[in-house]
Amino acid sequence: MHVPDGFIDAPTSAVTAVVAAGALAVSLRGARRELDERTAPLAGLVAAFIFAVQMLNFPVAAGTSGHLLGGALAAILVGPYTGVLCVSVVLLMQGVLFADGGLTALGVNITDMALVTTVVSYAVFRALLAVLPRRRRSVTVASFVAALVSVPAAAVAFTLMYAVGGTTDVAIGKVATAMIGVHVLIGLGEAVITALTVSAVVAVRPDLVHGARGLRQRLRLRVNGELVDAPAAAPVAARTSRRGLWLTGLAASLVLAGFVSFYASASPDGLEKVAHDQGIDKKAEKHASDGSPLAGYGVKDVADARLSGGLAGVIGVGVTVVAGSAVFWTVRRRRTEDVRDVSPVNSGA
Repeated sequence: MHVPDGFIDAPTSAVTAVVAAGALAVSLRGARRELDERTAPLAGLVAAFIFAVQMLNFPVAAGTSGHLLGGALAAILVGPYTGVLCVSVVLLMQGVLFADGGLTALGVNITDMALVTTVVSYAVFRALLAVLPRRRRSVTVASFVAALVSVPAAAVAFTLMYAVGGTTDVAIGKVATAMIGVHVLIGLGEAVITALTVSAVVAVRPDLVHGARGLRQRLRLRVNGELVDAPAAAPVAARTSRRGLWLTGLAASLVLAGFVSFYASASPDGLEKVAHDQGIDKKAEKHASDGSPLAGYGVKDVADARLSGGLAGVIGVGVTVVAGSAVFWTVRRRRTEDVRDVSPVNSGA
């Protein structure tokens, strides 16, 4: 789903850049309400984990592969505003360092892969939680469905952008059929990865999962004919510390990107396959970062393919977790400053 330069014309790319910039501005402000000293480190880790898992292309049909988009996963774990920022950080690192996704198409990619997937998935997730029993299992079920829906939604969004600003003359009906068809299959993989990851984090630290907050309904007892709230139970100790969760997640990300990625499918992903089959890629342009030492997810001048790809993956995880953590710690500090500014002492109350 990483759109290269040349697929979408300049005016449409410029409009999506404005949309993406607006979404990021709104998300930076909204993330202040979602992030605190407990969740800010998790947000940086989520960005790094998404980067790592996106390197793991899985086969979905003959000659076609797919990979995680990550919008649903990020939104459920750390909140929709922070989720948009997480995926955007990943896309920026991929575009600048690894020549994956065009730089002039960055607005297209952020709008499609960060904004659309996050908004759609979180809306579906919340709608399902409103009707499902308020239990942890419901979070897993809602995560699965939300992630499943988000991928073809992104395919529809790309199709609409192509209909407005596509640079090749291809029937939009053919593009829509091919894009949505293959991305429904990719959505199944996205759903499995998202549900398993959310379920694993909820099992050890449900208090850190944005989408799992306030799930348990307060028990009510009938006393003398009236319903009253039962006394709150003592909080259950967390199974693992925040530091333990962070270190485990980082280790998993490094292993996935540095080792498991070597065994990922080499088949073109959904967009690449559709673009080649339908002729959308006829005017694709060379990436501006094609000369990067990490272009193509390999380290330049390292001959061994396994070592080259593994080093690139480890570097990518490291850079993404540092960049993401810097963004989210800055946002958290702004929240702290905002709280201080409106405190009774500062307001003269």
